[in-house]
Amino acid sequence: MPKFAANLTMMFKEVDFLERFEAAAKCGFKAVEFLWPYAYDKNELAKLVKDLGLTVALFNTTAGDTAAGEWGHAGLPGREAEARAELEQALEYAIALDCHTVHVMSCVVPYPAEKELCRRVFIKNMRWAADLFAKEGKILTMEALCPDIKPRYLYHSQYETLALREEIGKDNVFIQLDTFHAQMVDGNLTHLIRDFAGSYGHVQIAAAPSRHEPDEGEINYDYIFRLFDEVGYTGYIGCEYNPRGKTEDGLAWLAPYLA
Repeated sequence: MPKFAANLTMMFKEVDFLERFEAAAKCGFKAVEFLWPYAYDKNELAKLVKDLGLTVALFNTTAGDTAAGEWGHAGLPGREAEARAELEQALEYAIALDCHTVHVMSCVVPYPAEKELCRRVFIKNMRWAADLFAKEGKILTMEALCPDIKPRYLYHSQYETLALREEIGKDNVFIQLDTFHAQMVDGNLTHLIRDFAGSYGHVQIAAAPSRHEPDEGEINYDYIFRLFDEVGYTGYIGCEYNPRGKTEDGLAWLAPYLA
């Protein structure tokens, strides 16, 4: 049976961020995820999730100056010290929040000719981070983002992140399989889920191509959820979608899995 985590950055936006934890719990979620926790005191967040009986399934390293087009620093040459400081900060939050998994944001490639250089910087930083996080029993993930959502991101295809995982060569580094991004770029989700089971450490979902609730569009999620069970995936499935309207009004798809 799938275990779902509400993505509090995208869901329950009817209320302020700190109120979304309780809103998710009231709707039956036992776990949450979000992009970034760093605007909030880690100990206050830890108390909030503990009081509500929630598990924090995932969060990201910092994005940087998003207004200037940044989307992570771990792959940017000349920014290694900054990237590693951010990774250390993420580990502090992961420990405080008892969160097992952190997604490392790589970078938007400044110029196409620099992609291979960014890739090499990212691999070096990930190997360093993997050793750091392994000391605390934590895992790291890499998420391929489709170019419609994030142009010039370091990797768009699942096969790029799978290749990076092999090259990084650390037991606690995994890909983050977002079925929305995967469908938009690669397709053949059955192959990705079945043949690469064990390579993904976290899963996220949304309808394709709308990125709304997973009850419309070209992905049959009843089948996809059964497939994850079939291959023995026991991690969380993050609901990283934009609700069509009020979040609670669009949760009918979730009801059978909470029964």
